[in-house]
Amino acid sequence: MANNHYDSSFYLLLFVTLFLTNNYINQADARHLLEVILPEFSKPELPHLPEFPEIPKPELPTLSKPELPHLPEIPTLPKFEFPEIPKSELPTLPKPELPKIPTLSKRELPKLPKLDMHVIPKPESPTLPRPKIPRVPKKP
Repeated sequence: MANNHYDSSFYLLLFVTLFLTNNYINQADARHLLEVILPEFSKPELPHLPEFPEIPKPELPTLSKPELPHLPEIPTLPKFEFPEIPKSELPTLPKPELPKIPTLSKRELPKLPKLDMHVIPKPESPTLPRPKIPRVPKKP
């Protein structure tokens, strides 16, 4: 069975060729429009329109401002005085005694034998002598 697989470069080539041909066609059309000579036509004369009589603008009658009726005054309510409520005294309750919790002695963990670990020596970097750099002579 054949595999119909096109390379992506084929699609890129197809896109570029279509883009370039479209651009060429537009330029050719524009060049063609510049070369075409259109015939000149005379302007048609329009018949003279009759003048319309002026119509006077209607004037609206002036209206007086409407006045809102005065609202009656609302009577104020007297302030109520509430009687003082005496504070109630609650009886004091004795504090309950909690049972004492016995303190536990700290237990000591058994000592483990110390493990012998082999120490890997750290690598030492060699000390190199500092290079001697000649000085640049200064201008007098």
